[in-house]
Amino acid sequence: MEFEIDYQRNRRRRRRNQVLRRTLLWIVEIAAVILLAYVLMNVVLEKVRVPGDSMEQTLSDGDSILMNKFAYSFGEPERGDVIVFKQSGSEHDYYDIKRIVGLPGETIQIKNGKVYINDEPMEELIVCEEMRIPGLADTPVMLEENEYFVLGDNRNNSEDSRFANVGTVVREDIIGKAWLSLSPFGIVSQLNRNRPEE
Repeated sequence: MEFEIDYQRNRRRRRRNQVLRRTLLWIVEIAAVILLAYVLMNVVLEKVRVPGDSMEQTLSDGDSILMNKFAYSFGEPERGDVIVFKQSGSEHDYYDIKRIVGLPGETIQIKNGKVYINDEPMEELIVCEEMRIPGLADTPVMLEENEYFVLGDNRNNSEDSRFANVGTVVREDIIGKAWLSLSPFGIVSQLNRNRPEE
């Protein structure tokens, strides 16, 4: 009889310990998920609003996007990337969003409404109009080793590297890469792509 009582007591104790272990594990898992979500939303990603219509047909004024702040930690920006940057010495408190067309060491010029890179016409990756105003790129613009030439996708309604108030973007001013559009939903690099004619 005593043996049976001990057996029941041990069985209840084991069951209690099991429930306690499961509960603790569940609490740790929930805390880990909350911590991961916090790190993702406050360290790796940042929600940004698109200012103005300079990126139309790709992004519109007021659209919400997620910027990947670690995109260039292990690699360099590439032609066609839509970047989020802060203008050097600028007094405004919002980020600019533009597309990279010129890379460090290249020479950029705009002739007959088209971008030329090292005297070769650039193949447009997106649907956009020919540029009516070449601005500073009317003559060749030689990019330094840490400079990028950026344009808005709305080429005839964009303040970008063609104009002195923006100019070229230095690597240190790039905050991150525009990754995901939340409204409308889509991966930014896949929006407004120039589809080859079939």
